[in-house]
Amino acid sequence: MEAPSWFLLSIALLASLAFLSGIFIRRRGKQLKFPPGPKPWPIIGNINLIGSLPHQSLHKLSQRYGQLIYLKFGSSPVLVASSAEMAKEFLKSHDQIFATRPPHAVGKYVTYNYNDMLWAPYGPHWRQGRKICQNEIFSSKRLESLEYILVEELNAFVSRLYVLSGKPVVLKEHLLSLSLSVMCRMVLGKKHFSVSGNDQLGSNSILSLQEMLDILHAFFFLIGVFNVGDWIPWLDILDLQGNIKRMKALKKKLDRFHDHVFDEHKRKKKGLGKDFVAQDMVDILLQLAPDLDVQLTHDALRGLTLDLVTAGTDTTTVNVEWVISELMKQPQLIKKATEELDRVIGRERWVEEKDIPQLPYLDAIMKETMSKHPVASLLPPHMAMKDCNVAGYDIRKGTRVLVNT
Repeated sequence: MEAPSWFLLSIALLASLAFLSGIFIRRRGKQLKFPPGPKPWPIIGNINLIGSLPHQSLHKLSQRYGQLIYLKFGSSPVLVASSAEMAKEFLKSHDQIFATRPPHAVGKYVTYNYNDMLWAPYGPHWRQGRKICQNEIFSSKRLESLEYILVEELNAFVSRLYVLSGKPVVLKEHLLSLSLSVMCRMVLGKKHFSVSGNDQLGSNSILSLQEMLDILHAFFFLIGVFNVGDWIPWLDILDLQGNIKRMKALKKKLDRFHDHVFDEHKRKKKGLGKDFVAQDMVDILLQLAPDLDVQLTHDALRGLTLDLVTAGTDTTTVNVEWVISELMKQPQLIKKATEELDRVIGRERWVEEKDIPQLPYLDAIMKETMSKHPVASLLPPHMAMKDCNVAGYDIRKGTRVLVNT
């Protein structure tokens, strides 16, 4: 009879502990003040409220619950900032707390296991990458030395459009080709893709222009896709949406491209020896690599290069396309912008970087367009590195933050 007594006593003790823990958790929850939001479902949380266009679904929720919403995607707590004031709270006022990224699949499979800048967690690698970009890659002197590339590609772009004048033109394709050509030449030294059979800058290329564009389209789709496995980890292995499969396929293409680019640069650097002088951004990375505090691994080199090529390609194209779309609806704005250009620049030379402060009307058109048509509907997620209080609300460590532009 003694054993059953001990058994019953143990059960009673466990039940008491569970009861007291429940009371403690409820009391702690009542003490914390969370932003308003809809009640989550078991297991899936609020994922059922997210449609095929997440930014629009979140906008509708913000109209009901306010500029800061508390949601749960699976078991992950999520905050959605839907105003400039709330965006400033997370991206400026408390930026050190929310500087890191959550571990999403795209960072693991596409950007070389978080070895780029966009998806890298906050730490030595990220800080070093930012320092390299500020002091070496995007320094005024470096960008000035590469300005001739922009002039050459703009000349070629206008020449192509002139030949097509009077015919229907899909402008986005030409704009994307222009921005991609500029970025590849600045970052990689040459295009590394062929536009036509007699394209000298694309000689010895490994890809066609269309193959390069396909890679870019897949990349931008995957970095913005709402992947269920990122929010409900135990569903990740099932790959219900097929996104992991797409990411792995894209990485194989990126590996092939990067291997070609870096092998060529390393051969050039080895051949020149002490006479080697960095001509492009990959050269700069290879030159800096041996002397850095945090070792730049092969994956880190590829991740940083991927960021440099992609970051200025799609965004530039989308911005300019929207500007022209808006101007076509309002011819009077085109007339005013043209008058300003004729007055300040004339018709004998290109607009240069130094001219921008003297072109306030054109600058206002660009800013208004970017405000009306943000290139990224949802910014890449941030994550709280510790418990904090934002705008009077309690935020727990590990909470993910989405800014809905």
